[in-house]
Amino acid sequence: MLAGRHILLIVGGGIAAFKSLDLLRRLRDQGARVTPVLTRAGAEFVTPLSLSALAASKVYQDLFDLTDEAEMGHIELSRAADLIVVAPATADLMAKMAAGLANDLASTLLLATDKRVLIAPAMNVRMWQHPATQRNLATLQGDGVLVVGPDDGSMACGEFGPGRMAEVPDIIAAISSALSDGPLKGKHILVTSGPTHEPIDPVRYIANRSSGAQVTAIARALAGLGATVTFVTGPADVPPPDGVQVVHVQTAAQMLQAVQSAAPADAAIFAAAVADWRVANAGASKIKKDAAGLPHLEFAENPDILATVSQMGAGRPPLVIGFAAETDDVIAHATAKRLRKGCDWIVANDVSPATGIMGGTENAVTLITDQGAESWPRMSKDAVAAQLAQRIAQVIA
Repeated sequence: MLAGRHILLIVGGGIAAFKSLDLLRRLRDQGARVTPVLTRAGAEFVTPLSLSALAASKVYQDLFDLTDEAEMGHIELSRAADLIVVAPATADLMAKMAAGLANDLASTLLLATDKRVLIAPAMNVRMWQHPATQRNLATLQGDGVLVVGPDDGSMACGEFGPGRMAEVPDIIAAISSALSDGPLKGKHILVTSGPTHEPIDPVRYIANRSSGAQVTAIARALAGLGATVTFVTGPADVPPPDGVQVVHVQTAAQMLQAVQSAAPADAAIFAAAVADWRVANAGASKIKKDAAGLPHLEFAENPDILATVSQMGAGRPPLVIGFAAETDDVIAHATAKRLRKGCDWIVANDVSPATGIMGGTENAVTLITDQGAESWPRMSKDAVAAQLAQRIAQVIA
């Protein structure tokens, strides 16, 4: 669920700041990109070097660092992430947020952002229970700020009660929940990925080239917008994303059956590289070389999954998207494919060897609809996935 997501982590001042290091590490372990922001008080408890090493990213501290302003202004920094997390959120930071103050980098980012904010309060029990803090908490919750914790327990000051920062797994669960509450919440999207393997005998098969990288990124982006994703995949090189329902298949016939079993869906994305043919007389045991010469293989056409779903009538998903991996005349071939199959959109790309796209980290696609062809610039596969997911949300959300 967190793979590919970008989190801006603001570390406030307090002994609980040591937990922010573990939080950062675990977020990175789950595939999230984390940009740390360290307050002046936070730097009394954890070092910029520790945060930078764990995040593999620059640590931002000073609002008036002109170099940073040239590279990434505080406005851009406040809006580049999918979620802003404040952990620990001290009484001082909460008061600044509630009052709308902006006298340092952290408070300025929180005031300038258009993204959701999640805070993990941490402070002395008396400070937490003080009417001023409770007023600030009510104000922040009224403004839509999400809150996780605090927990009851012993504190560094020797007192016991509410005020301990929530444990790291609870914060991660709250982050996952916040990121899944998006425009596609309540929508079911079916995605097919990977190649299919059509057996010749128990040890040989026919297949297409497909790593599954682009489709995995798309499924992850859809889940990140809140969709329930059924991910039907052949034997792809890239593992399926977290946070989706995975159905493993081998053959085209199995994939069609899995697709039909997953209905109904609000949208269906058919990006699997399904083999066009199968061997009708596949051997039950390994075919041996012998004096008889080459084996005689009888081929049969595989089911056309995209066309079957696009033309199914009742129960057809409102939005059906196909993929076209071409090596020449990309737009012409993909446009003809959309009309022939009967799908709503085709995502086309040039996979000829010179492009380096097949098996690479980037893609350059053209989105073909009944309105024409829209070519997107070459970008990372995660960026393509995010853009496509947003377009899907505009149609079905």
